[in-house]
Amino acid sequence: MTMRKKLLLLFSLASSLAALAQQDPLYSQYFNNPMLINPAFAGSNERLYAGAAYRSQWAGVQGGPTTFSFNGHMSFVGNRVGLGVLAVQDQIGDIKNTQLGATGAYRIKLQNSTLSFGMQMGVTRYASDPNAVKVQNNPDPAFYQFTETKFNTGAGLLLQSERYTLSLSVPRMLASSVSQGGQDIQVYGRNYYLFASYNFLIAQEVQFKPSTLLRMTKGAAASVDLNCNFTFNRLYTAGVFARNFSTYGALVQAVMGNYRFGYIFEVPGKSSALNFNTHELSLSLSLDVLNSHNHSATGY
Repeated sequence: MTMRKKLLLLFSLASSLAALAQQDPLYSQYFNNPMLINPAFAGSNERLYAGAAYRSQWAGVQGGPTTFSFNGHMSFVGNRVGLGVLAVQDQIGDIKNTQLGATGAYRIKLQNSTLSFGMQMGVTRYASDPNAVKVQNNPDPAFYQFTETKFNTGAGLLLQSERYTLSLSVPRMLASSVSQGGQDIQVYGRNYYLFASYNFLIAQEVQFKPSTLLRMTKGAAASVDLNCNFTFNRLYTAGVFARNFSTYGALVQAVMGNYRFGYIFEVPGKSSALNFNTHELSLSLSLDVLNSHNHSATGY
């Protein structure tokens, strides 16, 4: 790719960011780290859980979006209370958003399911670093150092059983904007997430789990993910998904003792203007450390 094309593409990415800044960071393995989109998942697996993921979107494009996330949570008080922490760093071009937060959830046991209420609070640090991109004319007055920190809070509901999951959440209830160069830039808006899944036992050691995630925010079109996963012996998972029927991907996972490894490969559809692939890796750990915790063999 020539330097001219790289600069034009980076300008296009920056323009897209300005127009869609109210969108939350994008994940594909949210069913592995669901607390990132709903604080009510804190303590939901009734164990100590810690997970990290790295996403490289439009791999090969200088300044393309990258996201690193970490979250950990654990159930207490006879698995009725869940507490957790999360950290997310989202970067595109010279703009980096870093979110740090704490979550809490209260869980009510019903006859065949569990109803959870969750809250989270934390801060988001917005930063612009001109050293993160290669600028042809350096220094360029359009690129300069800038940082600002904003407080935010979120909430969520979760209804979960061995067969199904229903989740509704608003991870960031306060719209966050910063003033840069005399211009207001909206970093995050109020995004609503509705998630649903159902687990079918189609053979003794084979499970089929379709799921869908609906993202909604004011001023932007709704986004829909459709997922179909097969799990074998509760250890190995393979599946496919589609996002708005414009992005498609494949997923593989493996559980090894208390560890779980995951990988997603995404490709754009024919209607996409950017013909670049996306990769997402995840690693998580699950342990039973209290007498009340779930002592399942695989840890998941």
